[in-house]
Amino acid sequence: MEQEKEGTVDLETNIDLICDIDLDATLRFGSREMSLNEVLELGPGTVVELDRHVAEPVDLVVGDRIVARGEVVVVSGNFALRVTEVATPQLRLESIRCFF
Repeated sequence: MEQEKEGTVDLETNIDLICDIDLDATLRFGSREMSLNEVLELGPGTVVELDRHVAEPVDLVVGDRIVARGEVVVVSGNFALRVTEVATPQLRLESIRCFF
């Protein structure tokens, strides 16, 4: 096993040190490029069509990484995500790389 360099943190050994950090998680339903003029013309009742079909899974994004995918459900009157796919633990850790 390769010896750790002085001053580095072994993430697998010390993961418990960061497990209580609160992270912002976002559900991404899709996206669309819009011109500034289109944005300025938005108003109540405007419909913005996204690039994702309703049957496709939505992305759970933490930082700038997709950490899971799933389907939108309603729980106690709130939107929720039923996870159907999960990124590898390493990719999930990379989504919080700004803390390291």
